[in-house]
Amino acid sequence: MSFLRTIGVVGVVALSSAYVFMALRGPQGLSSLEEKWHEIRELQQQNAELRRTVELRTDRIKKLQESPAEQELEIRKRLKLMRKGETTFITPETEESESK
Repeated sequence: MSFLRTIGVVGVVALSSAYVFMALRGPQGLSSLEEKWHEIRELQQQNAELRRTVELRTDRIKKLQESPAEQELEIRKRLKLMRKGETTFITPETEESESK
């Protein structure tokens, strides 16, 4: 009777081991987990870049709100206005500045 019990226990352990091995090697196993970790790292990097962008834009907005000189420069730049006596030089755009 103990021999059959031993064979049963060994069989259950073998089947359990096979199931665990297949589960780890299958499509939902370790490879999938590694891909998800990689995706999480990429998304964290994107979030960090977006936070930096937001911070820079927030600083720019604060400068524009607090400084009339900054406001004037921005308005003149966007509307392409000049003061009396100012001279503007127009240079041909290069491929690098066009792509930005």
